[in-house]
Amino acid sequence: MRGLIAVLLLLSGSAFGQVKLAYVGEISGQLAVSGGNFRDGIILAVEEINARGGMLKQKLDLTLYDTQTNPGVARAQMQKAIDGEPYTIFGPVLSGNVKVTLEIVKQAEVPQFIGGEAADLVTLGNPYMFRTSFGQQIGMPKIANYIRDELKAKSIALIWVNNDFGKAGRDQLLRVLKERDIRLAADVSTEAGQVDFAADVVKLKSANADAVFVYSNEEECARIMREARKQGLKGPFVGDTTLLSQKTIELAAEAANGVVGHVGLTVDAPIPEVKAFGERFQKRFKYKPDHNGLKGYTAVYAMRYVTEKKLGKLDRKALAKTLHGLTITPKEEPGILMETTWNDVGEIDRISFLAEVVKGQQQIVKVLPKLGK
Repeated sequence: MRGLIAVLLLLSGSAFGQVKLAYVGEISGQLAVSGGNFRDGIILAVEEINARGGMLKQKLDLTLYDTQTNPGVARAQMQKAIDGEPYTIFGPVLSGNVKVTLEIVKQAEVPQFIGGEAADLVTLGNPYMFRTSFGQQIGMPKIANYIRDELKAKSIALIWVNNDFGKAGRDQLLRVLKERDIRLAADVSTEAGQVDFAADVVKLKSANADAVFVYSNEEECARIMREARKQGLKGPFVGDTTLLSQKTIELAAEAANGVVGHVGLTVDAPIPEVKAFGERFQKRFKYKPDHNGLKGYTAVYAMRYVTEKKLGKLDRKALAKTLHGLTITPKEEPGILMETTWNDVGEIDRISFLAEVVKGQQQIVKVLPKLGK
């Protein structure tokens, strides 16, 4: 009887003929907001592709693994994911979790689309790793140019989170500020998950800098901005994607108004395909996505494009090899939303944006071209 059931399942395709995918990310813990957005972007793409018949006429089967924003848990969860023999892995989002799982993913030779933005991730020697957003070495020069050319600032007070993401971003920012003769007036380190920033903002105020650079995770960015407004720290406040994310804006409320910075991805981009994605996402999940939702969504479509249009078969090694040096346009794959290129180490290149928060809404100030243009 069991043998007959197995044969029937095989013929129906309900147990076999599926493409296994894994999301290993921050579903709970300090980075649950970011990881949840990334996860939901993946889910939306998987649902859309399956509704159109799947990939290579096979349905995508996504399994979720929660790192709990904990490097120790992340390694164990990544091993579980690899034991399931997925075609592709998505995540983690936290750079520290990417680092502790890097070697086992490399050994398994599974293509991986990461959300981590620490500058050094693509220098660690995993040919199967690909960015879904800019590394800090790309974003920081763009915002540094804005500080110099638009704000005319000669000094910066910096507040940053002391983890892999924050430390790598700080190092990149200090380098580009020095190249532009902008003085570091204050260097304030904070902890992930920190709640009270009163003493830190006092340090920022005493620096009397021309501008304040806020570089932390979304929830901490919001708390910093609320405390800064409470103490009357005037700014101007600048930062990168996390400072201007939808979750930061929601949590900081009026304190987010006036913040400016570089945004690699945003559903507020003046691009019809991106806006349409945002509407579909909000209809499906009942909230407005941030950049992480876009990262997860476009990663799935990049995998689909290469597998169906370039390879015509499931081949993990060929998928990774083909992605290196590849450019995908929305004409070729509408789900990629914007023209996107990966270089020979998996770093990503596409247009990005300068944005400002006005009346609780992110507004695009300027579209910045691809570096390769």
